[in-house]
Formats: sequence, C-alpha cells, structure tokens
Amino acid sequence: MAASFSRDELAPNAKQWDEDSHFPIPTLRKAAELGFGGIYVKEDVGGSALTRLDAALIFEELSQGCTSTAAYLSIHNMVAWIIDTYGSEELRQKFLAKLCTMELLTSYCLTEPGSGSDAASLRTSAKDDGDHYVLNGSKAFISGGGVSDLYAVMVRTGGEGPGGVSCLLVEKGTPGLSFGANEVKLGWKSQPTAQVNFQDCRVPKSNLIGAEGQGFKIAMAALDGGRLNIGACSLGAAQACLDHALAYAKERKQFGRPIADFQALQFRLADMATELEAARLLLHKAAAAVDAKAHDATKLAAMAKRLATDTGFKVVNEALQLHGGYGYLRDYPIERYFRDVRVHQILEGTNEIMRLIIARQLLKD
Repeated sequence: MAASFSRDELAPNAKQWDEDSHFPIPTLRKAAELGFGGIYVKEDVGGSALTRLDAALIFEELSQGCTSTAAYLSIHNMVAWIIDTYGSEELRQKFLAKLCTMELLTSYCLTEPGSGSDAASLRTSAKDDGDHYVLNGSKAFISGGGVSDLYAVMVRTGGEGPGGVSCLLVEKGTPGLSFGANEVKLGWKSQPTAQVNFQDCRVPKSNLIGAEGQGFKIAMAALDGGRLNIGACSLGAAQACLDHALAYAKERKQFGRPIADFQALQFRLADMATELEAARLLLHKAAAAVDAKAHDATKLAAMAKRLATDTGFKVVNEALQLHGGYGYLRDYPIERYFRDVRVHQILEGTNEIMRLIIARQLLKD
C-alpha cells in the first residue's frame, strides 16, 4: 500500500514540489487516510497501532516517491507517538484523532540556535506562573515551522542539564508564539523549515507531556524511532537511485556497447546493492529491538541510523556518478535525491553523535 501510494501520489509530483518549495498538505492528508498519520498510535484514537518495523518498511517505500515529504511524515508521527505514549488521557483525546487524520500537523522542537548536538544545554525557559508556564526562547531548524498546528517543545523548567528539561505542547495561535522566515535549503524543499520563537508565551500546565523533568528522556526516546525512520528514508532514496542506475546502465551506450557490459561498472552496482541490503538488515534488527524495548535498542538505533544514512548517501552519490553529466541535471531525479538525503547525516542526531552513543554503550557494557 505504501509502495503504490508512493508511486501514484508522491513520485509524479516530487519534482514540482521541489522546484516550487511546495508543502503538499492535501497529499499528506491522503496518506493519513491510509493510516500513515498515526502509524504507531493506539487504535482507540484512530491510530494504526503498527510496529517500528512496519514503519521502517513504510518509510522506505514512501521515500522512493518523495524523500522530503516522507521525512516530514516521520516527524509528524514522532510527535503523535510522544503524545500517545506520555501524554495525559485529556491530551490524547484532544489531539490524537486530528493528528491521525492530519487535520492537525505537528512539529518537534528540540534544537536551538545555540544547542544542537549538546541538546541537554537547551536554554528555552518555561517559568511557573500559576496555571500556566511562560515560555521565552527560540528553536531552530524546525520542520513544519510556521505551518504546523501543534509544537512539541522541549523547555527548561528546572536546573541545568537533562533533568531540568520538560516537554510542552504549544498550539499555533498562542500569543507570544512567532516564526522566522522559511529557510532556503539545499534539499527537503517540499516541507517548510523555520525558527520558532517564544516571547512571554503562556501555555497551560495541562499541556505538559509526562512529568516535569521528564522532557529530555521523552525527547531521546522519540529520537530512537525517528532515527530508524530517517534511516529508512535514506534507504528508500538509495533504492530508487540504484533502480535508476540499473536501467540507465542497460540503455546508455559507450564504445559501441551498453555500459552495463563493463565489469568495473558491474562491480560498482554489486557493491551498491550489497551495502544497501546490509544497512537495511541492520535497520530492521534495530527496529525489532526498539519494538521489544531491548536493553541495547538505543545503541542499535544509533548504529542503524549511522550506517543507513551514510550508505544511502554513498549509493545515491554513486548513482549520480554512473549517470555522468546527466546525473547532475534536474531533468533526472538523481540530483534531487542527492540533495534530500544529505541532511539525514545531520538531523535526528549527527552521525558523529551516533558514534558517541555507540561508543559510550560499548564501553559501559
């Protein structure tokens, strides 16, 4: 189902969405009709109640059609999961049905202008003021910023470090909430990205997700799944580019023969397919571990994210090289995949941070 939706609804439009920096909200809502708006949300509020492994398969297929749009769907699902898993019953009933249909769109707000990889040093403050928190600060690089209806925001309600961080839901239209200009990006152009600003922004305490001080734990748990999804998006883009490269190699002739006849090119295609399959298998193992709440799930998710996004970019880059000058032209889709997958090595935790997570776990064990 994901593959057919990707082929029929995403792929034919991806080039134009990229060219126009168009956010395809009606198409996202069509995806939600198939259950892709709440993939691992419980069924009582309209979710699909699927597994992380199911999601990995879905996002790989969707990404073959439009990597940028699939990636936004991943972020939307991450916020829906946070509310479903840690939110009060009141918040679940208030928001999740509309998130599952994507009547409401969501954004995940962790990164700040001054805190990226060192997420626990975030400065956006939420001061206690009776029945409300008063927020001041900014979040950077927020997918859906300015367009989304609901923002899951990591804020500082306590002291320094991760123990002072809490998670609040901020609704669009709340006084004191504002947005920067839409960022002009290398890729991911079918989704808006903007700074999210808070100036004396009053948020009801009933919008607290989990308990005070639990926000960093919530953010990191959400990222385990987000890393799997973004890895799957890299695999989908890479598979699409490998398929294009295989077709091109059979058609393109040089020196009187199809270039697919040359052994050097055959070996490169073989390596691309092998490395892609290896990354896919690790990603699926990590997804199963997250589903099972295994003790090494975070380590495996970091391993899978690192390998899948690095391998995905490498395979896309090889496919571009095999297309020669044509790969560099916008007439062919390779350059769009190339631009879209590059950011996957940066977001949801840079691949350098993935190595740090893996090493710390190895040394602790």
